[in-house]
Amino acid sequence: MQSTSNNYVVIMAGGIGSRFWPMSRNNQPKQFLDVLQSGKSLLQLTFDRFAKFIPTENIYIVTNENYRTIAEAQLPNISKSQFLFEPSRKNTAPCVAYACHYIAHLNPKANIVIAASDHYIVKEKVFVEVVEKALLHVATHNHLLTLGIRPTRPDTGYGYIQFVEESNETGIHKVKTFTEKPNFELAVQFINSGEFLWNSGMFVWNVNTILNAIHQHMPDIYEAFKGYEKVIGTKDESKFLDKAYSICPNTSIDFGVMEKASNVRVIPSNFGWSDVGTWTSLYSLREHDYHGNAVNGKQVMLYDAANNMIHVPDNKLVVIQGLEEYIIIDTPDVLLICAKDQEQKIKDFTIDIKRNKGEKFL
Repeated sequence: MQSTSNNYVVIMAGGIGSRFWPMSRNNQPKQFLDVLQSGKSLLQLTFDRFAKFIPTENIYIVTNENYRTIAEAQLPNISKSQFLFEPSRKNTAPCVAYACHYIAHLNPKANIVIAASDHYIVKEKVFVEVVEKALLHVATHNHLLTLGIRPTRPDTGYGYIQFVEESNETGIHKVKTFTEKPNFELAVQFINSGEFLWNSGMFVWNVNTILNAIHQHMPDIYEAFKGYEKVIGTKDESKFLDKAYSICPNTSIDFGVMEKASNVRVIPSNFGWSDVGTWTSLYSLREHDYHGNAVNGKQVMLYDAANNMIHVPDNKLVVIQGLEEYIIIDTPDVLLICAKDQEQKIKDFTIDIKRNKGEKFL
């Protein structure tokens, strides 16, 4: 039995979930909401999933300084030192660099899982097996490992990973290419080829492997965190992080490292994954009525309506006629009605709203 003392998890929970607007707001984004109606937030579900096989003291939460109060309130039973607060949003590369430098200071032998706070996993037993296999691999191999999901449809909302069929070790393959969200025609080609997986955004690596990769491929970010270990736990830590983030580029770890490194590997996986990143992804997880409507709201009346995602207050009577394949979200101050096949524009809507209406509705 492998010792788990060197195994760590970093849960990234600093995003604002703009594709999940208007339920997800700047002051309370989706990772802190019970969007699955399970009685727990997405962050709490993610923590619980890993706590089943990773020592709880080895699970770290990286989130924005603005969410300090809500994050600590949702996970009251872990040490305050397990929360790492970012002074600003600079995408996932600075987030990974920050967390991995911090953990390297604690344990230079650490093997680390990087996970988002908003993923939904159906087959948790299979998920645990895949992650444990990945942790075992990176402990003895200088590889940057990612978990790829066998696609079930030509989804244009996900990135794709092309992999080499031959594998040196059972089920672990060399990565050929990464492709960011393709158009529908290209996604269909990817699915038909059998060579592509969805990019789950979950990574597993030894701390030295990733820090070396950041040094090689993102030297500006590596330099920004140089000397960080000397100020951890001191009064100068906050000032150091402010400066480091001010000079870090706004870059994803996918673009900054994974797409450039030659030692990237992937495990094709099938554990019932969804990133719960959009209303359509939530629609696929909800129960549907006879006409394919996913309804959250106790006073909804539907006429000639089918395949809609509906989320409205329980105390409001909502009558919908003639709509098919729509997203209908009603909150106390915002009503969103958007075609499901246009939901990628929701992020654009929030940019326009900020420009024309300010922050009030965000």
